[in-house]
Amino acid sequence: MSIAQLNSEHGIVGQVEFIEGQGGFPFIRVHNAKANALISVYAGQVLSFRPAGKTDDLMFLSQKAYYQAGKAIKGGVPICWPWFGPDPEGKGRPAHGFVRNRMWDVIETSVTANGDTKVVLGLTNTPETQAIWPHAFILRLEITVGETLNLALVTRNTGDQAFSITQAFHTYFSVGDIHQTRVSGLEGREYIDKVDGGQQKMQSGAVTISSEVDRIYLDVLDDVVIHDPALKRRIRITSQGSQTAVAWNPWAKISAEMGDLQDDDYLRMLCVETTNAATDIITIQPGSEFRLVANYRVESL
Repeated sequence: MSIAQLNSEHGIVGQVEFIEGQGGFPFIRVHNAKANALISVYAGQVLSFRPAGKTDDLMFLSQKAYYQAGKAIKGGVPICWPWFGPDPEGKGRPAHGFVRNRMWDVIETSVTANGDTKVVLGLTNTPETQAIWPHAFILRLEITVGETLNLALVTRNTGDQAFSITQAFHTYFSVGDIHQTRVSGLEGREYIDKVDGGQQKMQSGAVTISSEVDRIYLDVLDDVVIHDPALKRRIRITSQGSQTAVAWNPWAKISAEMGDLQDDDYLRMLCVETTNAATDIITIQPGSEFRLVANYRVESL
């Protein structure tokens, strides 16, 4: 569907505009009294969110990100689905599933009663997806832009057999200085340390970053906070439907090796991901659905 058609069918004067983004992908520009946001229809990915009156974006988006069909966009909120991490069946399928590198459908746009803007994107099974993952599904991403950014990923099983998924909002948050940044709400939680061979460890105190970090936290609470004194803010992450969370920062060596990151980008970003990962596997019965929800609020220090 062309940009003109998208605007004709789904544009909302003064709030929702479809534009041609980088790589020629259709982007959705959302502007209301509470916030601005930018969403890529390719990958179903929020790229930017900035509350009204704030100068700093919530999201980190790499200046070297790829905007090419078949590649993931480095930054914002990539969607990992229907598996998180490496192919769980070892069949050589892409890490993090197949929805973060394909075009989504625009299902609807609307203005809520309280003036928030809601955008719903979606995917359904096709012969191509069936060849990768042989299940019938409807996937919806409900994006609500207001004083907070609220994301709901809704998986519906439209087939006649149960299936299991893992998934994530692989969110890249912008931070002023990684050396000053800490994450609270994970104290006392066990985690799988993927940098240290998958050993299970216990988090003591707040999470701080001084080297490569790749951890899956288990049995997490639904409220995690990124403290970012360099940008004089806190980012509060509340979730529903999730018992695990991931903290990831590539640090200097991996950041330099990645073609879609600048060498020093690790100083300006931190992924804190709302997930169903590791043992947090979701089984969905035929005709049933599951909702994974994350809400991001910016609070001033």
